[in-house]
Amino acid sequence: MTLQGEGAMAGTAVVLLRFEGCNLNCSFCDTDFTGTDGRGGGVFKTAAELVDAVDRKWTSSSPVNVLCTGGEPLLQLDQTLVKELKSRHFRILLETNGTIPVPSGIDWVCVSPKANTARVQNNGDELKIVWPQDGINPGDYEELEFRNFWIQPRFDSNYESNLQTSIEYCLANPKWRLSFQTHRFIGIP
Repeated sequence: MTLQGEGAMAGTAVVLLRFEGCNLNCSFCDTDFTGTDGRGGGVFKTAAELVDAVDRKWTSSSPVNVLCTGGEPLLQLDQTLVKELKSRHFRILLETNGTIPVPSGIDWVCVSPKANTARVQNNGDELKIVWPQDGINPGDYEELEFRNFWIQPRFDSNYESNLQTSIEYCLANPKWRLSFQTHRFIGIP
């Protein structure tokens, strides 16, 4: 169990369900999503087996939140797994690049579009753009049906400059809010 570090759900207790693999190859990806031997990782043969592992991580009696992320979780998060999570009363939070349709039953959808990709998910709870990102103009996304619009400074060797650029963008475009990867600053996964 950990705390979500980004966007509107920042600070929310979650079980982090990180899926291996991605259908994109972003030069700025900050996630090592190869392998299954990370903390709590493994290969699960059935949806029930995976949900058993998720269930063992939840240590609170409050609503059960599972954050599905990756890589790209929708390469593996299908209707069967959603149904199994729902049967155990999990609230499903999703972070996706938006290139694969979201199955029904997801409770919170965060889309983080990447340049030069065919986005199919045009609505949800939040849209989060890693910034700056060549080939992306946040203004092109403002008419989409999202409740929250985030600019998140790209976390790389130019972070200070990226942060300043992100602040300036949000100040000039008030529809957008600044999102931090707070988990990086407080030292949680």
